[in-house]
Amino acid sequence: MSMISSRWSRRALVAAVSAGWVAAAQAELPVQQQEQASGWFRMMVGEYEVTALYDGYTTLDTSLLSGMEQDEILRHLDELFIDAESGVQTAVNAFLVHTGENLVLVDAGSSACFGPTLGQVEKNLRASGYAPEDVDTILMTHLHPDHVCGLADENGDAIYPNAELRASQDDADFWLDKERSQALPEEQRAFFTMAQDAVAPYQESDRFSPFEQGDELLMGIVAQDTHGHTPGHASFMLNSDDDSMLVWGDVVHNYGVQFADPSVTIEFDSDPEQAASTRQAVLESAVADKYWVAGAHMPFPGIGHIVEDSEGYRWLPIEFGPVSSSDSE
Repeated sequence: MSMISSRWSRRALVAAVSAGWVAAAQAELPVQQQEQASGWFRMMVGEYEVTALYDGYTTLDTSLLSGMEQDEILRHLDELFIDAESGVQTAVNAFLVHTGENLVLVDAGSSACFGPTLGQVEKNLRASGYAPEDVDTILMTHLHPDHVCGLADENGDAIYPNAELRASQDDADFWLDKERSQALPEEQRAFFTMAQDAVAPYQESDRFSPFEQGDELLMGIVAQDTHGHTPGHASFMLNSDDDSMLVWGDVVHNYGVQFADPSVTIEFDSDPEQAASTRQAVLESAVADKYWVAGAHMPFPGIGHIVEDSEGYRWLPIEFGPVSSSDSE
C-alpha cells in the first residue's frame, strides 16, 4: 500500500469512528422534558414563612381594560416584552403564611372553574411540604371565582377540612346573598353561584366567619380596606419583627399598564372609580413604606417591591435565593 493510500485509509477510519461516536451520542440524547418546576416559592417576612403557590394562568384580552387607548396599552406592553396578541398571560397566585402559631392560606385559586390552565394551588401546596389538613385559617381577599373556587372539590366538599374561612363582611353580604343573585339575569349569576357553592361546605360546618376591615385577624395580620374591585375587597398586612408584606389580592391585574397609569380599570371591577383610587393609594403607600407586596395577578411568584418610575411605577420582583430568617443570619 502506498503512503498516500495509507494516509487516506487512516483519515477514513478516523472519520468513520468520529461519525460513529456522534451517532451514538445523538442516539443517547434524552427527549426534551418540557415540564416546569413545581409552582411554589418561599421566603421569610420577619419570622413568618411565606410560600407563594401558583394556581396557573389565564389570558386576559386588553379590550377588558378601560381608561387608555388600545394603541397606548399595546405600547406599554410591548416595552416590557409582554405578548398581547392572543391575550395577556396573567398569573393566578395564592399565598401560604406560617406564623409559627397558625398556617394561613390567603386565597384558594380557581380549582376547575376556568379550565385546564388553572387549579393547581392544592397540588403546589402539597409539593411545598404541607397538606390541606394542616391549614387552620383561610383569608379571602375577595370572593371572585379565581380566588374562591379552590375551596371545594368537585363533590362540593371542603378541600381544607380543618380551616376556618374568613372573608370581609361586605364581600360576604354581596356575593353570598342568594336573593340578590336570583334577581339578576341568568347570564349574570355565574360569579355569585360559584362563590356560594365554594363557601357552602364551610358555612354548613360552622367554619365561616366574616371580618370587618381593619380587624387584626391573627397576631400580626391585619385586614386593610382595599374595596373597589369588589364591594368588600381586602388586603392583608403581615407584620413580623421589622419586616412587612401586603398581600393585596386584585389591586392590580395588568402591571404593564396599571403601573404606568393606575387610573386604568378592568371590566371585572365592581366600582371602577373606587378601584382606581384604591390602587393609587396602595401604590403610593408601597413606595413610601417600602414593604413587600404579594399580588394575586403579578407574574409568579408575585412578590416584589414597588418604586416610582419616570412614568408611574415600576415592579422589582424578588430574586430567587435560599430561605433565611433572622435566626440564621
